[in-house]
Amino acid sequence: MKRLFISLLALLCGTVVSRAQIVIKPAVGLNFTDFSKNEGGDFKAKVGWQLGGSVMFSMKKFYLDPGVFYIQKSTQFNSSSSSVEDVKFDISGIRIPVSIGYNFGDEKSTVNARIFGGGSAFILTNTKNIDKDAIKNAQWGVYAGAGLDISMFFLDASYEWSLTNISDNVSNVDVGKTRAIFIQAGIRIKL
Repeated sequence: MKRLFISLLALLCGTVVSRAQIVIKPAVGLNFTDFSKNEGGDFKAKVGWQLGGSVMFSMKKFYLDPGVFYIQKSTQFNSSSSSVEDVKFDISGIRIPVSIGYNFGDEKSTVNARIFGGGSAFILTNTKNIDKDAIKNAQWGVYAGAGLDISMFFLDASYEWSLTNISDNVSNVDVGKTRAIFIQAGIRIKL
């Protein structure tokens, strides 16, 4: 029964992909990330960056857009105490977003507006000025955003809410959850 279910699911996915318009979307972008806890000071978002791409499977007005990005998030901690120095935290890793979206325009038009939302996974690879062992290796989030396609170019902006606390050991370090704004631009390569 399990084998039959997996076979039918694979057949369904194959049929959808074969009928879908496929667009490869390499992109670069900026992000602004802060933490939700402000104990002993204030976290301020700093400019981070991302590089990667996604593959959009479009069926008329709706689309599925999974992607993979290498991302570096940066946050400044400004201490409310004069005895503690301000610190800039950098967290790097792989972000895997999966979007479901809606196209407002026609596929053949030069300009098209989109809205999208989805879930994402963030896999930690490196940290700066914060103990890597104090941060969870995998973090989950949800996001919503909008995009604009102009000819072969696109611009996307989204806001992400973390579902998981970033810290592993809350008794030692508790910075809460991340909140991030993502802005990315790239080209659309239709297959």
